[in-house]
Amino acid sequence: MATVLVVDDEPQIRSSVRGILAEEGLRVLEAQDGRQALQMIEAEHPELVILDVWMPDLDGLQVLQHIQDDPAAPAVVMISGHGNIEAAVKATKLGAFDFIEKPFSLNGLLRVVNRALDHHAAERRRAADSAEPVAAAEVGVAAQPNATAGVLPQARSWSERTIGRSVVASGQGLHSGVKTGLILQPLPLGSGIQFTSLSTDETVPAHLDWVDSTGYATTLHRNGVTAKTVEHLLATLHAYGVTNLLVKMQGEIPIMDGSALEFCRLIDGAGVVDQGGAVEEIVIHQRIAVGKGGGETIAIEPADGFGISYYLDYPPPVGAQEYTYLHRGPESFRDEIAPARTFGFLREIKQLSSMGLASGGRLDNFILVDDEKVVNTTLRFPDEFVRHKILDIMGDSYLLGRPLRGMITARKTGHSDNITLLKEIRRVMGFT
Repeated sequence: MATVLVVDDEPQIRSSVRGILAEEGLRVLEAQDGRQALQMIEAEHPELVILDVWMPDLDGLQVLQHIQDDPAAPAVVMISGHGNIEAAVKATKLGAFDFIEKPFSLNGLLRVVNRALDHHAAERRRAADSAEPVAAAEVGVAAQPNATAGVLPQARSWSERTIGRSVVASGQGLHSGVKTGLILQPLPLGSGIQFTSLSTDETVPAHLDWVDSTGYATTLHRNGVTAKTVEHLLATLHAYGVTNLLVKMQGEIPIMDGSALEFCRLIDGAGVVDQGGAVEEIVIHQRIAVGKGGGETIAIEPADGFGISYYLDYPPPVGAQEYTYLHRGPESFRDEIAPARTFGFLREIKQLSSMGLASGGRLDNFILVDDEKVVNTTLRFPDEFVRHKILDIMGDSYLLGRPLRGMITARKTGHSDNITLLKEIRRVMGFT
């Protein structure tokens, strides 16, 4: 029987949570302030602490900091009636497993408690077994554009993966301009990648079915939950083979420096954990193509792995650029694609502003181009623009919900074309 300590200065909250958890067969203890909580943790060694943020004398964040000094620390779920993404990011940086906002639903609380206890138990097992996170290089197989003619490749099953611990990042939404944050949390087998916010226990899956818009970025929406600008994070999860993850955010994924490098650092810091189970890749057996005319086309063909070739053609100073990326795992993604930043043209800024977009665009989070030159930065690659287009396709293609084996070739396309290709793949191949 797991022991849970509920720490809150409101007796009604403690009583309600105690009743809910006791009905689930858990041993529940209570503390009315931070100092009493620390004493009970030392005496009772609970597996989980549900900890209010705002308390007199010693607040929840101070208690959390004390708890994390103990190598046998319990899992901690923070609760607050004045929740915001900044407080959640701070709590997670201090070691909290999750952060939920009052008033919370019973089902939502139980889901978080069960995840926290499962994660705590798994952490203890890993510590006892001295297990190491799966090597990142084991994820991914390079595409070979010239697959043997007439030979249909067989689907492989990939192990399901999550991250080893919760990690956070702070930033600003590129299109909303809102200061925001990001919390990535492990999820159990079969969960998929889910986006949510602090104020709800509803989620929107990272799946083609829930694409809401593709104007200048990819947005997901379901049951009141909206996740904007998801493509750079999804590209990183695709590259690392992460299949189960909870993403907590506030409307829009932070743009960071305009690339996926910071997301790579987050996953590297958390570690990738092999969960067993199996997810079968989608194997392309025939050429599937869509296009709009004017040379704007995107297609996928059979290959031995996954890859993307892109041709971009803008007026000077960008010009024509072409790049082919063969995915060999996180290292190739980090080296070749992740550093490539989003870009925009000075002449389009006024139009984007009138559409309510690019409100968070700053001189350090995207490449700004005028009619003659790049005006705000030094390029990381001579062909950084086309590499960023590949980054976007890498993210959008993960919305099929499974690894994809095939070679994508694109010319002058954007997010809407990427999603159209995914829908055509699903129609031709007949899967959901």
